[in-house]
Amino acid sequence: MEERVVYVPVETLRQFMYEVFVKCGVPEEDAEICADVLIASDIRGIPSHGINRLKMYYDRIKQGILSPITRFEIVRETPTTAVVDGHHGMGHVIGFRSMKLAMEKAKKYGVGTVAVRNSSHFGIAGYYALMAAEAGMIGMAFTNARPSVAPTFSVEPMFGTNPIAFACPTDEEFPFCFDAATSITQRGKIEVLARLGKPTPAGWVISRAGELATDTRAILTGIPNGEYALLPLGGAGEEMGGHKGYGLAVMIEILCAALQSGAFLKDLAGFDEQGNARPHQLGHFFMAIDIEHFVPLEDFRRTVGGILRALRAAEKAPGAERIYTAGEKAHLAIKRAYERGIPINEDLQRDIKTLQGELGLVNHEFPF
Repeated sequence: MEERVVYVPVETLRQFMYEVFVKCGVPEEDAEICADVLIASDIRGIPSHGINRLKMYYDRIKQGILSPITRFEIVRETPTTAVVDGHHGMGHVIGFRSMKLAMEKAKKYGVGTVAVRNSSHFGIAGYYALMAAEAGMIGMAFTNARPSVAPTFSVEPMFGTNPIAFACPTDEEFPFCFDAATSITQRGKIEVLARLGKPTPAGWVISRAGELATDTRAILTGIPNGEYALLPLGGAGEEMGGHKGYGLAVMIEILCAALQSGAFLKDLAGFDEQGNARPHQLGHFFMAIDIEHFVPLEDFRRTVGGILRALRAAEKAPGAERIYTAGEKAHLAIKRAYERGIPINEDLQRDIKTLQGELGLVNHEFPF
């Protein structure tokens, strides 16, 4: 029997997520930020980090390991740098305020950097890099994450998917935005496969016995127990460059833990030694570069646009219809999302109904 997928208008979904956060005790201004970060993921064609993750935040707030009230504390600061303690508040709010702070410093001094400790899952890293790009700056955002990825030549999940996000303005309709995990995939994509009842592609995940795993639900259950691990970019071993993905992930771990005396690796699992749930203690690192401190912004836009157009004009491989540059597919996805809405599969429909029932949000008319 074919699964029933329905499409929900973007603003309907954004408003629902906002109201869920408010019902969970998140202040209205902060709830706006949280909902905006999540819907930004959905409209950009990244379902793993949008409405798909809403119930995760709800569950963590109920468990008491995520604070709906965010206490944003600057514990150390210079004209171009800051160290922030998020006190286990909403990662989206912490990320938003941290990048704003980095941008303010960059506007004045050319470069601004902010390191964060004791934060939580903040959605897509690209959201924060794009904040800078939309202000005529270069933005970079990094985060560590709960352990799910094995080092090269290991089968033990030691570090997170540790994404790299870089965005900058161009002279085209959309900014350049590279936002990707340093693992082949991330847990959110496997969660989407589980919702769809699909197997995990061979080569993404390795078992404790060193075998490639494809049982999606077993993988999701087994990663927290160390039974399975995601593989770094390039896959297992060094032959296809797995050590490069591994090295990039460790670079992110250092930026997101060592500069702020934060937690790292296994301490980000969300459980203490007795197996009790606790805050995830994530770390982030943000950088903003004001382009005008280097070259006129219009010159920069024109140069970047020229690079991207030259790449897209390269000779295509046999059978390939077109060449893309980072940010282009997201630009097209945004247009589709506002035309068609956001696809919601049956498993996600059940989650939404659960949230509606438990929070009393019965006024939303979803087509399911």
